[in-house]
Amino acid sequence: MKFTASRLSEGNKVFPAEITLEETGLEVKIPGLFSGDTKFISYDSISAVEVNTPMIGYSTLTFFHSGNKVTAHGFTRADTELIREEIEKRRVARK
Repeated sequence: MKFTASRLSEGNKVFPAEITLEETGLEVKIPGLFSGDTKFISYDSISAVEVNTPMIGYSTLTFFHSGNKVTAHGFTRADTELIREEIEKRRVARK
């Protein structure tokens, strides 16, 4: 499953963030004009998923893994709920 942030959200005008859920983990792409950042996070290493959903605007997802955190902004409330549910489902299935 692939989720793409809205171009209307802050910081995603030209290059929107992307989250791809794969078999063994998720890939988070935070593109930039001259450089981008791509992280692959195994479901086993995710300790928490934090969702910040304001009343108006787009949601921010923060993934905590192996002492690090990765943040992606610009997703709809429905997308963030689906991403969180899928991660939990896949974490439980792998145990």
